[in-house]
Amino acid sequence: MVFTKAEIERYSRHLILPEFGLEGQKRLKESSVLVVGAGGLGSPLLQYLAAAGVGRIGIIDNDVVDASNLQRQVLYGEDSLGLPKVEEAKKRVLSINPHIKVETYHSFLSTENALDIINNYDVVADGTDNFPTRYLVNDACVLLGKVNVYASIFRFEGQVSVFNYKDDEGKLGPNYRDLFPSPPPPGMVPSCAEGGVLGVLPGIVGSFQCLEVIKVLTGIGKPLAGRLFLIDTLSFTSRTLKIFRDPQNPLNGDNPTQKKLVNYEQFCGIDKAKDQLRFENMKTKDVHELKKMLDQGDDFQLIDVREPNEYEFVNINGELMPMSNIDNFIDKISKDKTVIVHCRSGKRSGDVIKRLEKEHGFDNLYNLEGGILAYAKEINPELPTY
Repeated sequence: MVFTKAEIERYSRHLILPEFGLEGQKRLKESSVLVVGAGGLGSPLLQYLAAAGVGRIGIIDNDVVDASNLQRQVLYGEDSLGLPKVEEAKKRVLSINPHIKVETYHSFLSTENALDIINNYDVVADGTDNFPTRYLVNDACVLLGKVNVYASIFRFEGQVSVFNYKDDEGKLGPNYRDLFPSPPPPGMVPSCAEGGVLGVLPGIVGSFQCLEVIKVLTGIGKPLAGRLFLIDTLSFTSRTLKIFRDPQNPLNGDNPTQKKLVNYEQFCGIDKAKDQLRFENMKTKDVHELKKMLDQGDDFQLIDVREPNEYEFVNINGELMPMSNIDNFIDKISKDKTVIVHCRSGKRSGDVIKRLEKEHGFDNLYNLEGGILAYAKEINPELPTY
């Protein structure tokens, strides 16, 4: 492995580290990393992996750049809006380091393509924000014998670990299923779009994640295998928990039962067909019907089940009754006239309606299709969306 004069100058601060040196830099140049997700965590990951000199970087993401991304996804700017993240990320990464190779996949990682894509890389860095993809990444890495460097963020907190890592003695460490044998019930853990995230948090956690990738690739230090690092940025505290292999792990426990990838939407209880069926018989109003009722001065009740902080920066004058404590508002919900319930997209309001109908006998509730997002798009483009 030969380095050019320009590369030696570029990586000089690595080369003079006694623990790193030329050998560590060679290992980086010879290595490949697949970054799953080019969003909040992917932004620092990709930039620092490129700057460090990882020879080949893969980026997989199906999304395009949205205005709400710019608060934390520092790979992108205003000129990236509406463009595929993978292509914009590739341009930025190559502008940082033209001595590396970048491969892009503008698609979802799926049961159909995961094994083929992941098999082409030495290490996977999971920067995703949903449970089906996390389990998919984990299972594919275990089946292929790849290291999975994991991180996640929520509001002000983050976590990092290294899964499926084999140490110098050949001892295999735990994987994601050892830590979380089964996913949480659908809807229990809000997404960043629903729960929010401090803009600087992915920069902090993604940098820790990148550090672990570099340690795995170069062999320096002690990776977070068998340990889960937790950080709370509000209190500026952290702790590290031990993780142990689970003999009941279906992939590589004492009696493995899973030999291939499965339907991860189904595994996580997110069956889209069932979800549609769940709301199939629900009464609905679209945003044009709502606008007409408002203009006519119809006698109806409009309820907003989002959280107070969401309501504060954008609302359509509904009565705020947050889903999180809807039971406290039962007596304020009319049973004598039409009641239209809405949230950001229509999912939380649908869940609230189902619960109110089942537990409290309401039969006059209508879900606003598409919620605030649809109202802003179809009725009032001046409303901010998130």
